[in-house]
Amino acid sequence: MRFSKTKEIRARLASGGASVGSWMQIPHSSIAEIMGASGYDWVAVDLEHGSISVDQLPDLFRAIDAGGTLPLARVAEGSAKDCKQALEAGAGGLIIPMIETGAQLKAAVEASCWPPAGRRGVGFSRANLFGKNFERYKEEAQAPLIVAQIENSTAVQNLESILKVEGLDAILIGPYDLSASMGITAQFDHPNFLEAMARIAGVCRKQNVPFGEHIVQPDPEKLASRLKAGSRFIAYSIDAVFLNQAAKFPQGSK
Repeated sequence: MRFSKTKEIRARLASGGASVGSWMQIPHSSIAEIMGASGYDWVAVDLEHGSISVDQLPDLFRAIDAGGTLPLARVAEGSAKDCKQALEAGAGGLIIPMIETGAQLKAAVEASCWPPAGRRGVGFSRANLFGKNFERYKEEAQAPLIVAQIENSTAVQNLESILKVEGLDAILIGPYDLSASMGITAQFDHPNFLEAMARIAGVCRKQNVPFGEHIVQPDPEKLASRLKAGSRFIAYSIDAVFLNQAAKFPQGSK
């Protein structure tokens, strides 16, 4: 189920289509089940900014997967330890933050794949049902979905080398971090930020790598406009943001 969903997303991206997922930071399997049944292609469990421990991952991934959605993990960093633990727990792929160079991404890809594609240790884990699905998992372990986050000006400068790394499926722009690295935090209409976004889009189109951004505040019109403009890999909001917006007390009700 998990790898078939990965293949489905890859095929859609390869044919010029788009993939839209969502994000979760609250470590509760019921929320994961709701998110997984909400119609997204994938849901990323946030291990960078979410307060989520490794032992909670299997239940969260199972709940997402139950809705026919691919469970991803946004790891805290692209270290071998972080990549391995998320994948062993059952993530179908990784979103790797703060990628700045091609060499950095290459090391993360190698840490995420079993040999011969990479250097990740081979063994029984929850990902292969502790050996029961070992043979079937061998193919998946060669090619988890890999998304690199472009989140600072150094990454923009090195984008060509990043996009050439074998095993990369898509680019996801982190608008808050990118703008902060430019000294214009959350000023998304600033000319310098718009110029950086345009450069990322241009280089990605030239090298035929799907790209998009994290639309943090839920805005269907913004999502539609980004898709129309050519973004093909988008994270749409966050479980906590959905809750914050829906939970507001209606003004004038008292």
